[in-house]
Amino acid sequence: MDVDSRIATSHAEFTVRRARAEDVPEIVDLLIDDRLGKTRESQDMAAYHQAFEEITGDPQHFLAVCEDLQGRCAGTFHLTLIPGLSRGATKRLQVESVRVAAAARCSGLGSAMFTWAEKFGRAHGATLLQLTSDKSRGDAIRFYEGLGFTASHEGLKKAIRP
Repeated sequence: MDVDSRIATSHAEFTVRRARAEDVPEIVDLLIDDRLGKTRESQDMAAYHQAFEEITGDPQHFLAVCEDLQGRCAGTFHLTLIPGLSRGATKRLQVESVRVAAAARCSGLGSAMFTWAEKFGRAHGATLLQLTSDKSRGDAIRFYEGLGFTASHEGLKKAIRP
């Protein structure tokens, strides 16, 4: 699958491509631009650049940027291929950090990003697409359910501190 590819919505066209180091500040801006992100993200770019290096150093990860035709970052998502033994050795595609810029919301970009992610997963042997969403993100959960996701499991998290 061509990772630099065009996706079209009824309103616009976008390019999906692998994120580059110079995209990190724009990606962080997208992460900050929501109710939860404002409280848990940071302006300390050093930590984000370190994480970016770890992500791009592992071939099981694909950090995507969606650009509009003017080259502006309109969305982002992070894909991780996870091989496993359960479910008959199913390979999963984990989707994280999905964000769409305010100017591109309600344009169909979010749905197009998931269609692209599903094709990416299929091309890499994944047979299960999974994600987690904070329970307080009711609109996001309804969006994911509209794409065919089901709340089939309880997701648990525990913060661990050094």
